[in-house]
Amino acid sequence: MSTGAVANWGTMESREGIVQPQTFTFAEGSDAFVLESGSRLGPITVVYETYGVLNRERSNAILIAHALTGDHHAAGKNHPSEKTPGWWDDLIGPGKPFDTNRFFIICSNVLGGCRGTTGPASINPATGRPYGMNFPVYTIRDMVRVQKALIDHLGIERLLLVAGGSMGGMQVLEWGVTYPDMMDGLLPIATAGRMTAMGIAFNEIMRQTIMLDPAWNGGDYAPGKGPAQGLAIARMLGMVTYRSDELFTARFGRRMTNNQPKAYFDFNNRFEIESYLHYQGDKLVRRFDANTYIYLCKAMDLLDVGRGRGGYEKALASITARTLFIGVDSDWLYPPVYMIEMAEIMKKAGCDARYWELKSPHGHDAFLIEFERMRPLVASFVNELADMRQL
Repeated sequence: MSTGAVANWGTMESREGIVQPQTFTFAEGSDAFVLESGSRLGPITVVYETYGVLNRERSNAILIAHALTGDHHAAGKNHPSEKTPGWWDDLIGPGKPFDTNRFFIICSNVLGGCRGTTGPASINPATGRPYGMNFPVYTIRDMVRVQKALIDHLGIERLLLVAGGSMGGMQVLEWGVTYPDMMDGLLPIATAGRMTAMGIAFNEIMRQTIMLDPAWNGGDYAPGKGPAQGLAIARMLGMVTYRSDELFTARFGRRMTNNQPKAYFDFNNRFEIESYLHYQGDKLVRRFDANTYIYLCKAMDLLDVGRGRGGYEKALASITARTLFIGVDSDWLYPPVYMIEMAEIMKKAGCDARYWELKSPHGHDAFLIEFERMRPLVASFVNELADMRQL
């Protein structure tokens, strides 16, 4: 696509807000994608959605990166019967901070995902069976390089902004270090530039709950089958780390599902918090692949933006994009102190880095919940970048 051509990349969106996922396949044959580990992988299919229209100058593109169990469906609906829109629908759309009347928004399912992009649940062309644990180990950096291939495919040379929370925020930081001259702004939320020991510990417990389920079978299980109990328990633990004691106390307290006196001593009578965790575990099992969960947690554990780049501080100092870190005061999975540290390192190096703290009882997951509080700040930052680009 030439610079002066009218861009034809746009959302497949109707008046009802229905969006159509799109696919891009690359790294075929001798051009296989080389992962950080040295393993070769291909072909790679990437599933993504776009919202809005890319302008003539291709200067209004924003990339959104999703978290651990998220996917490419960040806004709108895939079908009229869908009850819940995309996971950042409150921020993406006409008149919203990521205004689709002005900006072209892209969100892809990450490398190694299980929502259409090539991953452990995909069919290995060499065997005709799902890769399972034969899929190569990949990193957050590999995810970003695959996203870069998609951005190149869309004919975009420079992004206005890369934004995301949690694992999405890790991708944002990798984008800033790996391709420092390719974006105007970065918006990492509730995240880290290198996985903490506590985070690795929780991820290992979650992996073990899956791998010790007899139905895991070394990762070799039929599509739609597998270690349902192990994955459900992993999700239960994850949900505990995503919220706060304040929230759980206010929402559930010590209430039981059956308040009859005789039921108090019955193991089948659960506290409401227990029922909530079981519900969340069962809900994830219906839509997510267990091997993918194992691989994604491993990719997060391996994250260190300074690895192979002269160290953590040197890597962060290489970021040239304006960066707004958003932390959550009740987030004990990725405590704000780590984002404050990154902002200070960058400011010391002369980078334009800022930190803002979201006050919320919702813990780590506040970036998926506290939209009313986030909207003004996100909109202000996006508009600042757009004004710089004269959009």
